Amino acid sequence: MPKYHIVTFGCQMNKNDSERIAGLLSGIGFSATDVESEADLILMNTCSVRQSAEERIFGKMKDYKELKEKNSKLIVAVTGCMAGRDHDGALKKRLQYVDLFFPTRDMVNLPRWIAELRPELANGNGAEVDYLKIRPLRLPSAQAYVTIQTGCNNFCTYCVVPYARGLESNRPVRDILQEAQEAVDGGVLEITLLGQAVNAYRAPDPESFSAENPFSDHFAALLWEINQIERLERLNWTAAYPSNMTDEVVAALGLPKQVRFLHLPVQSGSDVVLKRMNRKYQRRQYLDIIGKIKGRYPDFALGTDIIVGFCGETDEDFAETVDLYERCAFDISYTAQYSERSGTLAVKLHKDDVSVETKRQRWNTLQALMEKIVLEKNQAYVDKVVKVLVEKVEGGKASGNSEHLKLTIFDSDDGSLVGKIVPVHIFEAQTWRLLGRLLS
Repeated sequence: MPKYHIVTFGCQMNKNDSERIAGLLSGIGFSATDVESEADLILMNTCSVRQSAEERIFGKMKDYKELKEKNSKLIVAVTGCMAGRDHDGALKKRLQYVDLFFPTRDMVNLPRWIAELRPELANGNGAEVDYLKIRPLRLPSAQAYVTIQTGCNNFCTYCVVPYARGLESNRPVRDILQEAQEAVDGGVLEITLLGQAVNAYRAPDPESFSAENPFSDHFAALLWEINQIERLERLNWTAAYPSNMTDEVVAALGLPKQVRFLHLPVQSGSDVVLKRMNRKYQRRQYLDIIGKIKGRYPDFALGTDIIVGFCGETDEDFAETVDLYERCAFDISYTAQYSERSGTLAVKLHKDDVSVETKRQRWNTLQALMEKIVLEKNQAYVDKVVKVLVEKVEGGKASGNSEHLKLTIFDSDDGSLVGKIVPVHIFEAQTWRLLGRLLS
């Protein structure tokens, strides 16, 4: 039986894409291996959000050169966003030991390409035209990612996604519900829906919504449908776009299986910078959305994405971001220091004129603010009982996320708890974790 080894870089969507590739390869007779030197096919699923992510791929070429010298028949493949955005072939030229280089959507051709390179490995040629119809091969877990949308129509000036993954494409409701149901039938308790602007979802088959569905907004309606799946305990989704947070989507946050957490990227608190980024909302609109959510669900935890040091960002612009952060009191922010990405509009339209030192200082400022706020907010969980989906038991400690997606740790050496939701009484709240005791 031929063997494959997949290396995944980047976001949750890339992880879900790798599961589909694994399902495709399994369907043509391959088995997985964790040992690269044993593989007949090594596939890297790449990220292009930052230059450092791509440099890691180039850095692997020395390893694969050595492996190919030992096994001349080894097939090395690269897919994902790096291949998707390489429209002029410049990136491929730097990957001289790579045999296959293709965007994610073309994974359906992988069986045929393998057969052309090594006919003895061929056992079927695949049949799907749409890669999202390939059944993912997931490792046993209580958690699963389900992609509902690929590509993006927003064209933020700093972002490579529309060039790497194309324009927005939404999966049919029936396909999403089928995949979600199969995941639950396999033991999944928590599903995370994925999309580049996930709450912009528009169903190509709205007739598949139930007649009793109370929502007209398609994303809110989809959330309602998934909430009807028996034995599913939790539903999460990422990453939302502020302009698509309609009143119905806000209302859907109250559905019974929704986790008590929302990740809503803001990127900047300055209208001037937001306009330069081509973000299609203003500071006031974002704060209004957060106000609605806090007014309706006071206990919700909030996450965001912020870019510091974007082209032309002044001290005044950054001060507005700090002020917005304090007003929203985020539980977590994934803060990035801006760096140019070739092929994006920002490179063509704006000058990267904020110094590396200033970017680092601004990042440190937000990091310190985040840690201060989250430590204060976490004190509200002390002496409360939270429900924890246990992900790991190791060294006498069990850990997993609460319904607010707070990492929670308690004493236990019972491995059977993994994949179960258990009640934990919190006795201490730290910056990035809650400490508690398991209740019987």
